[in-house]
Amino acid sequence: MTNNSGVAIVIGHGDIAAGLVSAVQLITGRGDRLIPLSNRGLGTAEIETLLREQVEATGARVIFTDLPAGSCNFAACHLLKGRDDIVVVTGVNLPALLHFATQGELPPIDAAAQAAERGSTALRLFTGTLRAH
Repeated sequence: MTNNSGVAIVIGHGDIAAGLVSAVQLITGRGDRLIPLSNRGLGTAEIETLLREQVEATGARVIFTDLPAGSCNFAACHLLKGRDDIVVVTGVNLPALLHFATQGELPPIDAAAQAAERGSTALRLFTGTLRAH
């Protein structure tokens, strides 16, 4: 996947990134647009190095992270310093990744913005009466 700016990195704790990417592949067949990474056994500096290497190797311009206050997000946001060609979307979920993966015609940063909105609006609370709140 060298120099393909249509790909995004998905990084999180444990195997969450691999699981989400696997689901995107199963549902859409477009899991190849996402590069799953784990922070397992890595500190923030090591995560930043891993992300920097993957950004350079793949041309990814979007990084999805699992937690706003987690080491993956801290490292990704540190990588942003001095760069306006990369965005970080935190709190990633399956609806966000499904949207990103199916928006190949959009510039990656625009697709990421739409994916963040889709992921945010996908959260619903259902009560015993099955009404969404």
